[in-house]
Amino acid sequence: MSAPPALQIREANAHLAAVHRRAAELEARLDVAERTVHAQAERLARHDQLLRAALDELGRAKDREITTLREQLLTSEATVHTLQAAVHQRDELIRQLQPRAELLQDICHCRLPLARLLAALAEAERLGPLPSNDPSHPLPGGPGPPLANSTGEEGDRDQLQPAVFGTTV
Repeated sequence: MSAPPALQIREANAHLAAVHRRAAELEARLDVAERTVHAQAERLARHDQLLRAALDELGRAKDREITTLREQLLTSEATVHTLQAAVHQRDELIRQLQPRAELLQDICHCRLPLARLLAALAEAERLGPLPSNDPSHPLPGGPGPPLANSTGEEGDRDQLQPAVFGTTV
């Protein structure tokens, strides 16, 4: 076989040198890429660890809040039960007092007429009895003979009794 010409050898050497540079360049880029990927993986791992810790803390906070809300619910239910019992007791008391309230309302409605009646009776008591009990001598300006219900017959007068006015107020 014959030796390749020097030009071919130089071209082949240049080509090998270019391939070698390209391989070195690719290896350098690969090394940079591997370091980048490794750094990103570490950042992602740290970030993942932080997110897991935050998620765990969030879960614990949720559990604490649920516990607090359950306690508040139990307290609220107890308060509602107590208030319902108080309302029931007051309703029962109202039911018991209602007839008395109605009686007092009736008394209040009768108070003014009763006060007038008592004042009139007191005035009658103050006036006292008539000075003369003789119906044949009526007092001037005084009352006349006693009034009585009559059917118009003469016999009715005998059955009537004289009215007596007085009070013990």
